[in-house]
Amino acid sequence: MKVSFQGFDEQVTTFEAGSGVTPGAPVKVSANGTVAACGAADIPCGVAVNVRGGYAGVQLRGYVRLPYSGSLSLGRQLVVADAGGKIKAATGSTGLPVLITDLDSAASTAGIIL
Repeated sequence: MKVSFQGFDEQVTTFEAGSGVTPGAPVKVSANGTVAACGAADIPCGVAVNVRGGYAGVQLRGYVRLPYSGSLSLGRQLVVADAGGKIKAATGSTGLPVLITDLDSAASTAGIIL
């Protein structure tokens, strides 16, 4: 890709890390001030960027690259979590609205702006 969206409008905040939180995977709010790994069809609140000492830095806005399953399209789209730390297109009218800026079908990764 000839352009970079890294660093655009990034916002990261700290939550307590609940079960299964791993860096680079979508997370959901699971309790007051706590995030957990998303399960299939959960709507992510953001992406864990690091996990240390029981806390997770969670990116709530900005550009991230995530693995995906199924079929995504460039442009605005609703996404939900899929099994194994991936995202997929939402099947209904509920999901996280994102801007998909680039797709690497060989690696099954998507560049998205949260």
